[in-house]
Amino acid sequence: MGGNGGSGANADKRPNEQLTSWFVRSGWSKGELARQVNRRARQLGANHISTDTSRVRRWLDGEQPREPIPRILSELFSERFGAVVAIEDLGLRTAHQSASLSGVDLPWTGTQTVDMISEFSRSDLMLARRGFLGTSLALAAGPSLIEPMQRWLVPSPGAAPEAAEPVASIRRATRLSKPELDLLEATTAMFRQWDAQCGGGLRRKAVVGQLHEVTDLLQEPQPPATERRLFKIAAELAELAGWMSYDVGLQPTAQKYFVLALHAAKEAGDKPLGSYILSGMSRQMIHLGRPEDALELIHLAQYGSRDCATPRTQSMLYAMEARAYANMGQPSKTKRAVRMAEDTFADVDDIEEREPDWIRFFSDAELNGENAHSYRDLAYVAGRSPTYASLSQPVMERAVELFAKDAEHQRSYALNLIGMATVHLMQKEPEQGCVLAGQALDIAKKVRSERVNNRLRKTVDTAMRTFGEVSEVARLTDELAAQLPESAEAV
Repeated sequence: MGGNGGSGANADKRPNEQLTSWFVRSGWSKGELARQVNRRARQLGANHISTDTSRVRRWLDGEQPREPIPRILSELFSERFGAVVAIEDLGLRTAHQSASLSGVDLPWTGTQTVDMISEFSRSDLMLARRGFLGTSLALAAGPSLIEPMQRWLVPSPGAAPEAAEPVASIRRATRLSKPELDLLEATTAMFRQWDAQCGGGLRRKAVVGQLHEVTDLLQEPQPPATERRLFKIAAELAELAGWMSYDVGLQPTAQKYFVLALHAAKEAGDKPLGSYILSGMSRQMIHLGRPEDALELIHLAQYGSRDCATPRTQSMLYAMEARAYANMGQPSKTKRAVRMAEDTFADVDDIEEREPDWIRFFSDAELNGENAHSYRDLAYVAGRSPTYASLSQPVMERAVELFAKDAEHQRSYALNLIGMATVHLMQKEPEQGCVLAGQALDIAKKVRSERVNNRLRKTVDTAMRTFGEVSEVARLTDELAAQLPESAEAV
């Protein structure tokens, strides 16, 4: 019976409602699913697997199949629905995960973090090869998101920061040389540069592939110092995979990567990196219209890194705090956070400080862009207030001026051009708004970013609704329809 992939402990089994739900929606018969499982098992070299309709019925009734059946079912349902359907989403268990693991409330342990990153990145890669997008994962928000993230601050049970590793264990460990680790870090920095230049759509699959390779290294015995360094690399790659997913519009996938990145940063003992990951999650919540959640995440990031973040990182966190307050319609708190961001940035010493690569993007241009968008967002919340639009204008102009000289951060340049266009529209200057939006369109055609595309479409649509009689607006609307496709393929 073992060849059928069933488990022996079924005394307490209950019907697997999660698996049944996916199965019913798939439209497959039990026999068809059994045949597909057998075919995929043979492809994996698992020739001992021989599934039939009665075995599928037992799975639906609550029997837990042995590996590699859960992984095969995850792949088959993912392909069927064009989205990542993780093993736990099917109500199934692997050797290291319990059936209750789902969403973002995951165990904060090193082994399970590695397993979960490996599983999710493998599923994502498998779907990317087939051109599917992971769009039907569930997004977490409110307490179901914030409360699990607060556990980032809780010390790991029994953790000994510099515990001595037994000599025999180190001898058996995989020896990664310093040049090899340096190369892994340099590759991550290169991916980050590509993202800034080209948008998230162009290299996302390569980043996910690299992340999966790093988790393979973490699944082998490593000396403690090497393991911490690998966890840091995994955290940076998972954050970047999340950021790229966010940029191309795969919001639930992005959130999952951000959460996994935070887990890896905790294992690396890197609190500033954890705060940066939380800031990315905060930005996503602002984008999704959840500024209260964004503020909670930023305050968590600020508290967690209060004694170790550099002035540049602290300034970035204040700027994101301002964005959250602006979207909540709180002018005085927005202005205070903007001032804190500016004052803290004044303490940045580029010569003296050795900044990690992930925060180097936060330049004077980025600071001006964030603060300008905070004032612009205040204007939106206040019913297109000319007062806040006028506050935004000089700061946004400065950001556009600085980004125009920055060949590396083209997506940020486009986003700030669009931001400046929206300010001109609020000030009833559609002609100047069209000039800036047109410049952004030229960049958008080269940058694979649905975020840029969607903001540009939204801005031009607003211009058309408000100033449709202006010839420049009509011309730009036609140009946008002709030159910018309605959706970008995410890879």
